[in-house]
Order: sequence, then C-alpha cells, then structure tokens
Amino acid sequence: MAKFELKLPKMGESVAEATITSWLKEIGDTIEADEAVFEIATDKVDSEVPSEVEGVLIEKLFEVDAVVEVGQTIAVIEISGEDSDVPSSSEAEPLKEQRAVPVAAAEIVTAITAVKELSAPIVNGGDRFYSPLVRNIAKQEGISQADLDRISGSGKDGRVTKNDMLSYIDSQGTAPTPAKTNVVESSKVAPVVTEKVVKIKEVTPIVASGDDEIIEMTRMGKLVANHMVQSVQTSAHVQSFIEADVTKIWNWRKKVKDDFYKREGENLTFTPIFMEAVAKALRDFPMMNISLQGDTIVKKKHINLGMAAALGNGDLIVPVIKDADQLNLVGMTKKVNDLAGRARDNKLKPDDIAGGTYTVTNVGTFGSIMGTPIINQPQVGILALGAIRKVPAVVETPEGDFIGIRYRMFLSHSYDHRVVNGALGGQFVKAVKDYLEAWDSNREI
Repeated sequence: MAKFELKLPKMGESVAEATITSWLKEIGDTIEADEAVFEIATDKVDSEVPSEVEGVLIEKLFEVDAVVEVGQTIAVIEISGEDSDVPSSSEAEPLKEQRAVPVAAAEIVTAITAVKELSAPIVNGGDRFYSPLVRNIAKQEGISQADLDRISGSGKDGRVTKNDMLSYIDSQGTAPTPAKTNVVESSKVAPVVTEKVVKIKEVTPIVASGDDEIIEMTRMGKLVANHMVQSVQTSAHVQSFIEADVTKIWNWRKKVKDDFYKREGENLTFTPIFMEAVAKALRDFPMMNISLQGDTIVKKKHINLGMAAALGNGDLIVPVIKDADQLNLVGMTKKVNDLAGRARDNKLKPDDIAGGTYTVTNVGTFGSIMGTPIINQPQVGILALGAIRKVPAVVETPEGDFIGIRYRMFLSHSYDHRVVNGALGGQFVKAVKDYLEAWDSNREI
C-alpha cells in the first residue's frame, strides 16, 4: 500500500502558519477525496483542510492546538498502490559523522551551539503546547527551548501561562548574567556573549467582584484587538466627513429590486452600489490605492475592496472583492452577497480575505450616522458608510431653492496622514459622493 502525506496547504501570501483546532477524522477512518480531515485557524480565518486522495488515515503527526507551518506534513493516509513509505524524521535526517575534534575547536562548537539554542524558534512538541504570547516572551527574554521545557505550567493541562513566564523571569533576576563561552586564548577567537534586558510593563490588575461575569475573549476577538492597536500605533489617522444625497439611488433601487430578484435570484442591497462608486473613485485617485513599506510607497495595480462583514458569533471579518473595478453591478451584487453569506456561515477561505487594498465598512447597519474607522493595515484608507436618513433638506433647482424630503447619508473617510494629505483624502471622499449623487435614475441592470 502507498502512503500519501497530507500537508498544510498555502493559504495566501501573508499566512505562514496555522493552529490545528480539531481533527474531523480518527486513525483508521476511511477518507474520501476532497473530504475534510481537520480544521485549522490562522490569524485571519478558520477553515477545513480536505484530503486530495481517497484512503485510510493511519497517522496524525500533530495534536489539537499545535502550530504548524505551511508545507508541513500533518497526517499520513494509506492509499491503494505500490508501497512508498514516508521516511520518519530520524530516517530523513542524515547521520552525523563522528570524529575527533581538537579541544579549542570543540569549545567553539559548544559556544555556537549555546547561541543557536537561544536564537532558535520555540516549537511545540510532545504534550507541551506554547501559545504565541508565551513564545514571544521567550524570544524577547532570551529563554531557550530547553529552559522553557523545564518551566512548570499552571494553566489548563499543565500549559505554561504568561504568569508562569513572568515568575520564571523574576526568579532569574532582573539583570541576568550574560551567557559566556570559555574559549582558550590560543584559539584567538573572541568569546560569544549574549545579553538580554528584561523590560516588564506593569499592568494594574482589574479586580472583579463576586457579581461580575468573567468572559474569555474569542480567538478572533483577540486578533482583531491586536490588529486595531497595531494600526493606531502605525498610522497617523485623520478623518474627513461629507454628506451625500442618495435619493436617486433610494428610489431607483425601490423600483428595480423585485425584478432583479426574480431574474438573478439575488437581493439587491445598497452595498454593491456603494462599492461600485468607491471602486470608480479609487480608479480616479490611485494614490489612495497604495501601501507604505518603510520609506517606500507600493502603488497597487489591482483594486481589491475589503468589505467588513459580521461572522456568525458577532465578530467582524473583512472579505475582499478582487478587481472590484472590473465588475458590473450584477457581478458586484453576486460577489457581495456570496462573501457576506459565507462570512455568516464561517465558510470563508484564507484567499477570500487576502490581498485587500482599500476597505469599506457600513456602520449605518447598526444605526450610526457616521464613524471614525481604524485603517485596516497595511492599507492607507477606510470608508465608513453611515445610516441613510430621510431628512428635510434644501433642494436647488433652476426655478429656485425649496425645502424637500431627501434621503441623505454621511461618508466618513479615515486615512493615513503619513502618505495621504488632507487634499487627497478630501477629494477622494468627494468623488465617492459625486458618483452617488450622479446616479442615473433610468439605469438598466
């Protein structure tokens, strides 16, 4: 029987690793081609990993909560065919030649090994699982894999927690002795020295009373929180606001939405109409469709619109409409509805949320008339759509001005003032307003 290695597939250019959240198959289970074998979670989305072949699961190389890299073998499936055993890690690793080493050289080797232990990445192994936070603390404080493995964990199932790490660091002292290697003077090789400075930010603990409810943040909630803080620390946020009259759009949609549903089987919402206007404005102002990389501006060729959408549990995610400026209104509507529906059902794939160049969020869904959204890094702008309100307004006509009932909404544009000045930021959001107000009431769809 042949053996097939099921590897963690590539999940977008920005995704390098994922956490196994659950196994959908057990050892000995029969697996059909394209049937899901396990579930993973990345810093962007949760998804299932299917098998490319039909066979029987004979080996699971990682447990739940293990962090694996793209391209790593996760499971072995036995399939029909000639025998082609998968080599174990010991078989794949070449044997090291044993030979005599001079004393001075041996000490140098020992020194290099010590440095490698401190700089090597922390990995999970056996029954030891380390969260990203614990691994980051170990990296910052120069704690080696061997030292980390010796720390007794107080968390669930013996896991090492943040407090365990801080206690360990405190027990070592705030000024640890630099690790030095003893190299004989005759070797004329400078000793290898590593130093670390412990910097622990003191956080005032929050005291909960007996009547308070303690709620653990969801994994997605933690990721969003970190992403928002990082964005505020990275970009100089500035906002521009403008009010748009969307009466023509309101009346036109009311007139065509029923026929559109009968013909296309899709609901025609306001979102694809707004997305079309934003895509046109980005084509007019390409310097809003950029990213900042160090001191270099990356001008994006494709207009990929991020669309903030709600997940089934209430968390938010930003699926991406690729090449939005190339879609007609029917295509835009189908894409918006597809992404929104799969977001609610937690069926988005990593590629669905990758590659965005500009983001739109609809705060009006929750009744807000405007907002000051945080930029979705590494983009430089985000537009918030306020609620559409029926209000009295001054209407200008050739015969004079009069007061009329109009449908109006606020557009709130947040942009990165490091690369987008007030003129560009204001001109862009005004272009969106102009496209909305110039809507053709007789447009065919």
